[in-house]
Amino acid sequence: MSLPGTAVLRMETTPQRTGTFDGAWWPRTRDTESQLSGLLIALAARLGPIARVGLDASAWDSAPGRLVVEGHPVGIDWSAASDSTMIVTRGDQDHFLFLVIPPETAPSPARAAMAMAVQDDNAVSAERILAATGVTRADRSGVPRSSAGRAGPV
Repeated sequence: MSLPGTAVLRMETTPQRTGTFDGAWWPRTRDTESQLSGLLIALAARLGPIARVGLDASAWDSAPGRLVVEGHPVGIDWSAASDSTMIVTRGDQDHFLFLVIPPETAPSPARAAMAMAVQDDNAVSAERILAATGVTRADRSGVPRSSAGRAGPV
């Protein structure tokens, strides 16, 4: 059984990436610090130090300019794109794109969206993936803003 809050990763660091997304993330809440810190620890273990993260400001409770994760500062860039994606930057040029599943999404559509996002040769947008897997507009906007919880394994 998968638990929300952990990244499903497909990491390819070569320029020949074949899909739109490098991974997908299903946080448990909209609490930026608790959810993003756990994800960044997992990503740093896989990729090395993370320099920056880009997120949609409307999807989170707070918008800090940076987090310190295991002693390393990580800059956070906020946009109003509302596109259900997250960009993770390692170093100066390595960028990884993640689909972000809303925390209140039911398990079945969340798992389906995550699986679709990481398929090889997937060229479908986040909006189309979420629609195709039954993640509704209500899932993306009607969440309690702060609730306790910590990321767990997928």
